[in-house]
Amino acid sequence: MREIKEPDWKVLRRVHPRALERFCEGVLAEIGRIARDGSKSHHARYLQIFRIIKQSDGEIARLFDNPRRSHALTMLAQIRSQGLLTEDEFSSLSPETRGAIQMLLGAE
Repeated sequence: MREIKEPDWKVLRRVHPRALERFCEGVLAEIGRIARDGSKSHHARYLQIFRIIKQSDGEIARLFDNPRRSHALTMLAQIRSQGLLTEDEFSSLSPETRGAIQMLLGAE
């Protein structure tokens, strides 16, 4: 996979922490819903939350760990596929990079 150009790399560096925050916000919201679900026992809720945190930890690693230019396109595509990249953020990328991301995602 090719490396992205400097302007798109700068976009990734800017949106990376925002996308991570969005991801964590979603996980915490889900955990909050589970924690408040009085129809399940405390233990059942604990186990469900534990599974979510374990799964989310793997997702965070896959989506956000070790941002390098050589993996930037794949990282951007994965972040976009999870709905963590806004349309404005996506639009700030070059047409070439947007096309490459759409190709990676199988979109036309």
